[in-house]
Amino acid sequence: MGDDTRSTKAPGEAYGALAAVGPYGVRPGHALITMVEPHPGHEFAYNRWYEDDHYYAGAMAMPWMYAGRRWVATRDLQLLRVPEKSAVAQPVTAGCYLSTYWITEGRYAEHMQWTVAINKRLNRDGRVHQARTHVFTAFQDHEATVYRDGAAGPRDLHALDHPYQGLVLEVIDAAGPGERAELLEWLRARHLPRALGGSPAALVTIFRPTPLPGDRMTYVKQVEGVDTRLTLLWFLECDPRACWAERFAAREAEVAASGLGRVELLAPFVPTVPGTDRYVDQLR
Repeated sequence: MGDDTRSTKAPGEAYGALAAVGPYGVRPGHALITMVEPHPGHEFAYNRWYEDDHYYAGAMAMPWMYAGRRWVATRDLQLLRVPEKSAVAQPVTAGCYLSTYWITEGRYAEHMQWTVAINKRLNRDGRVHQARTHVFTAFQDHEATVYRDGAAGPRDLHALDHPYQGLVLEVIDAAGPGERAELLEWLRARHLPRALGGSPAALVTIFRPTPLPGDRMTYVKQVEGVDTRLTLLWFLECDPRACWAERFAAREAEVAASGLGRVELLAPFVPTVPGTDRYVDQLR
């Protein structure tokens, strides 16, 4: 018989064993990016649930999830979104809250085991707000980060703690699985370095989505485009309204002109103010 020491240990002792092995770097090797629409009339209740409970119990308290930030799109920001016919959001204005989290590189599998288990428990204990729709929720693997200022300035590992004034979520679909690698290389090496020059965007992170586990919660739909999609996060030093016309209005055309992909969502956000209901009355 094998020596399974796990069966004789007290539950708390497993933490010491887990911490002693495996990767524990600080690179954002993976991310959870989740865009959610509270149902009409439930905006305040949803915000208080997420701020006061779920951001912590359903995210930040989990192993290997080491940074997080919430973002919001008021109605005027929602109306800036493109394209009108989006493969991500129907209608394109759906999804007024965005949460972004970094997960330690190499710890995705362990984190997923915990997150599935804790969300089942939260649901069983009545600590899940049901009056909401997941518009775009996906765990993602980090592919690249492109910086405006080279080695100067905050790194991607700081991005969710640095006081950036805005975020733009961009979702691009390649024509097929074989074309995604070419699209990624064009973005990383050619297009984004030019686009960032002199702009208020300090950095852009690029991720690719991964499938959700089969035992996920039923209210979260399976991830689409896992073989063709790239997700970009533009971190802005200004309110996105101040630079939208100059820097983002032509994004659809720029990507289309490359012949490598199509923008399926371009959506600006500003950071929430933790512990408050700021912006909730501006969502509709």
